[in-house]
Amino acid sequence: MTDKSVEKLRKTRDLNDDELRELIETSAHDEALRTAADEVRRENYGDMVYLRGLIEISSYCKRNCLYCGLRAENRNAERYRLSKEEILSCCEEGYGLGYRTFVLQGGEDPYYTDEMICDIVRSIKEKYPDCAVTLSIGEKSRESYEKYYEAGADRYLLRHETADPAHYGKLHPANMSSENRKRCLFDLKEIGYQVGAGFMVGSPYQTTENLIADLRFLQELQPDMIGIGPYISHQDTPFRNEKNGTAELTLRMLSILRLMFPYALLPSTTALGTIRPDGRELGLKAGGNVVMPNLSPVQVRKKYAIYDNKICTGEESAQCRGCLERRIESAGYRAVTDRGDVKRS
Repeated sequence: MTDKSVEKLRKTRDLNDDELRELIETSAHDEALRTAADEVRRENYGDMVYLRGLIEISSYCKRNCLYCGLRAENRNAERYRLSKEEILSCCEEGYGLGYRTFVLQGGEDPYYTDEMICDIVRSIKEKYPDCAVTLSIGEKSRESYEKYYEAGADRYLLRHETADPAHYGKLHPANMSSENRKRCLFDLKEIGYQVGAGFMVGSPYQTTENLIADLRFLQELQPDMIGIGPYISHQDTPFRNEKNGTAELTLRMLSILRLMFPYALLPSTTALGTIRPDGRELGLKAGGNVVMPNLSPVQVRKKYAIYDNKICTGEESAQCRGCLERRIESAGYRAVTDRGDVKRS
């Protein structure tokens, strides 16, 4: 039997708030959502899953987000910074393994000046001109974003985390604002980046209305990439006793996003793989088409602890490409390592 709500979402890429609430709050539509999302991702991207080499460049952060293990006030965090030489070494290894996108991710670490970031980006692009460079280093001024873009950065990932200003205020310190986060995203888009936004699923105090607000914001932004994952608590944060998000709701939201944004690059995230052993395979079946295995030096991976029990060695590591490819194939897809730019129709 045809699921009318799912079919409407597939055809129009939109539903009213009540219809979205029905999809989000019940499991009755899950199978239809998953089936439709997989069909739509195959229409746009075939069976391809893009692999990105993730390099976590710094576990220092000046921010104090209440949910994050890297928060400045966490005295138990093990801190590290990668040098330019270490980052280039990761790229060299990744290039040899076939990766053609490098994602430089880190806390908001003032140690890395604009000049340093530009130098690193420029050096990667000079050595690997056929590769894309993605930055994910937080809120910056428009001027900084412009410098990185001129140096050769192609993409920028900045999760908006939650689009509702009141909810944002419950997750972040007073010196951070949802308004500024959104300003950054629109600046990045105007400059010319392929832009990634996204949100946590099941974060403390989150309501269905918050999730609908996230979808409405994404409709306004029309990002190229949308990264979502379940909220997972960290023992050294004020939210240590909060409940984690669920794989079930995360997968449901992934499928809704695929139907609303057929062209989007949707990662099946490490967080999904952390709360469920088969989480990333299920994420791909729910509409995901990107996986970001870890290229960071093995000795620092456990130190980039944004939440507890993060998987950081083994089959999600970039070095174990064969293991990863077999897992992707077992889910019915094919791992590819080209740049994997967004395909807007």
